[in-house]
Amino acid sequence: MAESNKSVGVISKPGIQNGPALLTTMLAWFAERSITVRYDEQTAAYLGRTDGLTRQELPDGVELVIVLGGDGTLLSAARAIGGRDIPLLAVNLGHLGFLSSISLDELYPTLELALRREYRIGPRRMLDCEVFRGEASIARYEALNDVVLTKAALARMIDLDCFVDRHFVASFKADGLIIATPTGSTAYSLSAGGPIIFPTVQALAITPICPHTLTNRPVIVNDASIISIQAKSEDEAIFLTVDGQVGQPLKRGDRVVCRSSENYIKLIRPPQMLFFDVLRAKLKWGER
Repeated sequence: MAESNKSVGVISKPGIQNGPALLTTMLAWFAERSITVRYDEQTAAYLGRTDGLTRQELPDGVELVIVLGGDGTLLSAARAIGGRDIPLLAVNLGHLGFLSSISLDELYPTLELALRREYRIGPRRMLDCEVFRGEASIARYEALNDVVLTKAALARMIDLDCFVDRHFVASFKADGLIIATPTGSTAYSLSAGGPIIFPTVQALAITPICPHTLTNRPVIVNDASIISIQAKSEDEAIFLTVDGQVGQPLKRGDRVVCRSSENYIKLIRPPQMLFFDVLRAKLKWGER
């Protein structure tokens, strides 16, 4: 990316400490390089402006999107990118940050490399999720991390039938079921006892949440598989959540069909940090 007549996007999470100062400095840095900046409504609020764009509008015409926040902000940004061929530079201002692994101290050196296209990309495949009521498709989502079917408030354990490529897997009586991508394997699925999947492995994880039958264990399937889950509990006892951020209640008999998307996001990775470095840092694994 040459440093003239170019445009970048900035997406920010709420509650960034020293957000106005950070963003004022960043915009001045881009202005010195004659780079146009498009920013979302939260970023505009930090700057005291009213010209912020929705996250869905922001990617139009930009060649790079900077995400200031934690992994949750990045998940929202990934869905907003919508399959566009735009790299994401995620700066960790949160806590755990498996995905947003670039620190604030690394921001400007990494930006210098990004503007020269001297970066290492970690492609992450999205997960397509479609909800069927009878034969009609009533909703469609894309996830970066996971699709979760869980019990609604005050509900008891829920009942779900799971199929992989039309082959019956099991009837689950549990608090829920997670369908996780390799990217999402270090998120909710990991907390529920699911496996860590290396990002380039072509797989999906099916992880039950607190199953009634203790022998119901996580299963890994090829990412070419089509996973179908049928809701068997009463209407609105089950809630579908995508990346922990969007979703809807389900009715008895609804089917949730998950398959690998054609869309990827392109994460700019720190030059010297590899996946196992992130695991050691974030999970406090012992050093040699």
